Amino acid sequence: MTKLPILSAHKVIKALNGIGFEVLSQKGSHIKMKMITSNETFTVIIPNYNEVPVGTLRSIIRQAGLSPDDFIKLL
Repeated sequence: MTKLPILSAHKVIKALNGIGFEVLSQKGSHIKMKMITSNETFTVIIPNYNEVPVGTLRSIIRQAGLSPDDFIKLL
C-alpha cells in the first residue's frame, strides 16, 4: 500500500486540475470538482483544510478514478 503524504486542499486541487478536473462550486468549506470524459463523469468533494486527512484523501483519489501511485505522480 502506497503511503500518501499529508497535503493541503490547495495542493490536491492543483493536482486534479492537472488532469482535467475543474472547480464547479464551493459550499462552506467543501469544494466540488468535476471531470467529464467520453465514457464517464467523475465528481469529487474536497474539504478546504490545511491538512486533508489521509482516509479522506484516499477516498478522493478513488472517486477520481486514480490509483494512489498515479496520484502521487501528479504532485
